[in-house]
Amino acid sequence: MIDPFSNYLHRSAGQHGPVMLMYHSVTGGGGRPNWPWAVSMQRFRDQLDFLAETGWATPTMAELVAAPEKWTGRTAVITFDDGYVDNLAAWEELQKRGMRATWFMVSGSVGREPSWPTDGRPAGRLLNAAELRTMQASGMEVGSHTANHVRLTQADDKLLSAELNDSKAALEDALGSEISSFAYPYGAWDARCASAVRESGYRAACTTRTGWALRDDDPYLLRRLTVFNTDTAGSLARKLYFGSHEVSWPAVARYAMQRLTSRMRP
Repeated sequence: MIDPFSNYLHRSAGQHGPVMLMYHSVTGGGGRPNWPWAVSMQRFRDQLDFLAETGWATPTMAELVAAPEKWTGRTAVITFDDGYVDNLAAWEELQKRGMRATWFMVSGSVGREPSWPTDGRPAGRLLNAAELRTMQASGMEVGSHTANHVRLTQADDKLLSAELNDSKAALEDALGSEISSFAYPYGAWDARCASAVRESGYRAACTTRTGWALRDDDPYLLRRLTVFNTDTAGSLARKLYFGSHEVSWPAVARYAMQRLTSRMRP
């Protein structure tokens, strides 16, 4: 259940274009996970129910990019970075609601514990190739998140090319289908990285910059809204309306006051 004001705001949500939501880990239980980029299973269910009940379409990233003119109504592309094994339970919840999502996999750690330094992320392995094939067969998309979760802006040209091409080739070999979508690890990108992604044969890439997904009119600079461990269905509704993470009650109050003031001006 969301608060009445968030529900009021949500009536106009989607009017600025599609949004992309970024998840990482979905943990069991209903308490708040310690890792900021994890959400509890109960909150994840609540968020999916909210999207379903309020009429949001949930295409994959590839579907959005292939035909952006098709998604003119309420559209939210659900994405997962890294591909932790707890995402299997999230996939099952999506399936129950007829929703689709896109997973960005670190190819060098598929089926194994992540190779990059820990920052409090979930313990255990990533999804394996067999699980990814099953998910893909159910309508989900698998994209690339590099071979080794490298911060691409700090990579030289040779490493940059290897991270992009090796990941694409490994995932395509494992899944037997084209990999066309990419997400920049850590959200780190620059013009050189975006150009390399395009040259490696990907059709689109997403960042961690906030805003409407297609705001920059560039398929290699798609924007996303992060779903944090503090987010409820209500705060998600406000994020969808504002296209921003700045949805605390003080921020919403300032917005409401500005709207009221502008209407009172002669």
